[in-house]
Amino acid sequence: MKLTTLEIEFLGTGTSTGVPMLRCQCPVCLSADPRDKRLRTSAIVRYQGARLLIDCGPDFRTQMLRASDDNLDAVLLTHIHFDHVAGLDDLRAYCFERPFPIYARKDVLDDLHQRIPYCFSSNPYPGVAQFEEHEIGDEPFLVEGVKVEPIPVMHYKLPIVGYRIGPLAYITDAKTIDDSVLDRLSGVPLLVINSLRATGEHLSHMCLDETLHAIERIKPGKAYLIHMSDRMGLHVDSPRLLPPNVELAYDGLIVKV
Repeated sequence: MKLTTLEIEFLGTGTSTGVPMLRCQCPVCLSADPRDKRLRTSAIVRYQGARLLIDCGPDFRTQMLRASDDNLDAVLLTHIHFDHVAGLDDLRAYCFERPFPIYARKDVLDDLHQRIPYCFSSNPYPGVAQFEEHEIGDEPFLVEGVKVEPIPVMHYKLPIVGYRIGPLAYITDAKTIDDSVLDRLSGVPLLVINSLRATGEHLSHMCLDETLHAIERIKPGKAYLIHMSDRMGLHVDSPRLLPPNVELAYDGLIVKV
């Protein structure tokens, strides 16, 4: 009998630059606290026997070498930006027996054919990563028997997807979320959502005030923030910025619900 507990392991919680950011001498980038070391955002969701990777950025190899369990069944991509897809070539280790399943919007799959054409060749070079493509739209779909529901959000002008998997809603890189989507997520037990920095605004990412407003609308049981820059501040100082049911995620954190 498959367990109904969901587990999410945060492989990375940082924005596209990572933290520490190159050449930055701010207190966060110089911090010795491992919770302030943020590789590019990615996670593994384990639910009902399935091991689902969400995004596969440039730090993927490092992340998997230190993950609690390196078994994966499929990858769900949110969008095409480099910090979310640049590690796909390293999935070759998962392609020895069959092409690795990849779930993404059509525009993402089309773009990948241009970026890494050798992975989609009809006569591939021996040993390259090969993928079993699954185009997703607005409707729920099954991965390893697990229902996955796309969550449409806007990354400035770019439509991208988050994912609802059982008791989890996972949203990254959102700037705006339609009211109907917020209503649909109302009361979700576990919400993972992006927040770039503690103050100010950004063209394509929610910052803390916007994220907390979305959390207040959704009213999850618990929320964790991801896709953070060094300007989110030190992890140790974060409780004074956040409501009791909201925390900063950190690399290596495992949450069960």
